[in-house]
Order: sequence, then C-alpha cells, then structure tokens
Amino acid sequence: MGKPMSKVEQRAMEVLSKALGGLHTWVYRKSGGVMGGLYTGGAPIVLLTTTGRKSGKARTCPLIYLRDGERLILVASKGGHPHHPAWYMNLCSHPMVDIQLGEQQSKMRAVTATPEQKAKYWQRLCAIYPPFQNYQNRTDRDIPVVILQPT
Repeated sequence: MGKPMSKVEQRAMEVLSKALGGLHTWVYRKSGGVMGGLYTGGAPIVLLTTTGRKSGKARTCPLIYLRDGERLILVASKGGHPHHPAWYMNLCSHPMVDIQLGEQQSKMRAVTATPEQKAKYWQRLCAIYPPFQNYQNRTDRDIPVVILQPT
C-alpha cells in the first residue's frame, strides 16, 4: 500500500478540488465540452449532476469516464482520500443523475459495480487514467466503480 493521505493533504485536496471542479464545470458548460472535455493524457470528461443527499440541491462535478456501449463507467476515487467523494454518497441516496457529454445532456441511473464488474472495468479505467491504481494503493477503502445506465 502507498503512503496514506495526511489530514493536511486531505483538506488541501478538498479545497482545491472544489475550486477547480467549479471552474472546470463552468468552462465545460460555456464551451459545450470543447474546453474541459479531456483531462491530462486525453482521458474523457463528463459532467455529473447528482442530488445532494442532505440539501436536495443539484451538485455538478467533472469526472473521468470510460464508455461501455451506452453505459458510462466512473471511479469514486477522490484521489485516494480515506472517505468516499460527496458525489458518490449523493448518488447512493439518489441514483437518478443528469450527465452532460459535450453539448448533449441526458438522464441516467447510477449503480455501484459489483466486485466482478469492477474487476472487468478496472484495467481499462487505469489504462485511460493510470493514477487510479495509485489512489487505490494509498487508501484502505475499496474505491467504488459506478455504472451509469440510460433510463
């Protein structure tokens, strides 16, 4: 296992992720995904909008995804943080989500992958974004993989 995140690293990552995620989302929306549609190394980005489990408000974040037919596969890594990301906790409470791919918007239903499904996708996910494996190595939690299915 890699070095776990310190409390300072955890807090810094949360603050930075919120600020950069908001900017990324704004740029993506304004450009219809022309800007912000690809991450470092060419990994594709989707905007995921969940319903806040406590607030009931719409919450949007940019995430790397893997396409599997009509399905989109996401990783709830939070950079190897010891706790699940808020977007994952939100969709566990409210599995109906909205996505934006480029200018196209649609509704999907989120389900957490079974261990067998995660194993099926994990190598492909790490191929499009190699740090996912480092994130899994640095945390004790099993990083969930999420399958978005059209409604």
